[in-house]
Amino acid sequence: MSLSAVDLSAVPAHVACVMDGNGRWAERRGLPRTAGHEAGLDALLDAVDGALEIGVQWLTVYAFSTENWSRPREEVRFLLEFNRSNLATRRDELHERGVRLRFIGGRDRRLPRSLLAEMDAAAELTAENRRLTLTVAFNYGGRAELTEAVRRIVASGVQSTQVTEQTIRANLATPDMPDPDVLIRTSGEHRLSNFLLWQVAYSEMVFLDVLWPDFSRTHLFEAVVEYQRRERRFGGLDQ
Repeated sequence: MSLSAVDLSAVPAHVACVMDGNGRWAERRGLPRTAGHEAGLDALLDAVDGALEIGVQWLTVYAFSTENWSRPREEVRFLLEFNRSNLATRRDELHERGVRLRFIGGRDRRLPRSLLAEMDAAAELTAENRRLTLTVAFNYGGRAELTEAVRRIVASGVQSTQVTEQTIRANLATPDMPDPDVLIRTSGEHRLSNFLLWQVAYSEMVFLDVLWPDFSRTHLFEAVVEYQRRERRFGGLDQ
């Protein structure tokens, strides 16, 4: 799908991605699963460039879920170090492109302090950028986010009768982030996998058979064109 197929006057403000298929991509090539994660980073950077090219303002990606801790210890250790080292080397590049980096997810003791420090440094460096906000969900789960929101509401002393949708939204990890217009999942799987459960209530879903390391900006354009074909009624009727 080429850029010319995209209606640049109707680009979704917010695209979310479940970046699935790194392990299968590597296994099909007789490579260690870690090679799939390395190739997946190149796919993410190309997706970022594609989002910048068509004017997407928010891009949120699922990098490491709360369930991913159950993966083999060697793979988890690789992912933690891989993300730490790439934050250190790539943040200046993203900063030059006008990308604001943000991170959502738990910051518990399983995450190395060095990784948290790189996250904080990247977020601080890019805080004033507004061309594109790249939100990385790391050690993230939608149910955990909602649970933490409820805990904050209860701790603040809000009466049950005063809890509204706005109250819940204000206590999520992403209170200022618009809901995704479209959610893309790669690798042919058709499920949310505990990603942005509150925020994607009315998102358009686009499922692609491509494994994430083979994903490129042309697949992003394909998903955007599919989004542009759909009628979004939000429970109402066409006028």
